[in-house]
Amino acid sequence: MSLTKKLTEVISATGELFFPPICISCGTHLFKNEVEICQMCIRRLPRTHFENRPHDNQISIMMWGRCKIELAFVLFFYRKGERVQYLLHEIKYRGNQLLGEELGRQLGVSIKKSDVCEFDFIVPIPLHPKKLAKRGYNQAEVIAKGISEILKVPLDVDSVIRNIHTSSQTRKGRFERWQNVEEIFKMTDMERLKNKHILLIDDVITTGSTMEACINQLTTIEGLKVSVASIACAAL
Repeated sequence: MSLTKKLTEVISATGELFFPPICISCGTHLFKNEVEICQMCIRRLPRTHFENRPHDNQISIMMWGRCKIELAFVLFFYRKGERVQYLLHEIKYRGNQLLGEELGRQLGVSIKKSDVCEFDFIVPIPLHPKKLAKRGYNQAEVIAKGISEILKVPLDVDSVIRNIHTSSQTRKGRFERWQNVEEIFKMTDMERLKNKHILLIDDVITTGSTMEACINQLTTIEGLKVSVASIACAAL
């Protein structure tokens, strides 16, 4: 082991001794194998259990007649003002990429339980370069990294791009959201995705308009199958 690595480990251990990592949700000290959020808090969050019925759940039903998806996976339900929305805000607006990767790993474990997780690529919903430069990272890509780590499926962040900059979706209704994302995605490497099965990732699914717009572009590729996954969706 190099001297630099030894010093780094000593400094890290010393820092954790005086400033032990705490759970972003409840404030208790984290165990060594916990990252940003404790297992007790994860167990208390409202699970969807969509992995038990990936062909037939709230998201797959929502997309019927709008776009074609194979499977849909979502980890948690969320409601405004509740804990899951707070965690999503931490990932998206407060720069907590460690939390994004950890929840991505949790989602990956959930997907793995379904026994239908044979994907060729994991594709995060892309950000426009202007928004990416402003935020510094793509929250969907951060989550996708965690999923990729568990499923052992490669990330593809180059074949789909966002070529039109859109305003925030947060305060828009369903029709406004659909208008805001229509035809904003572009394929850069259609050959790479031909006859593949991809898992398309976003942080949260509300009306499904962003997913719909991206999927309808993707499914112009010959033989391509698309499944979707996100950390949360709106509770009915």
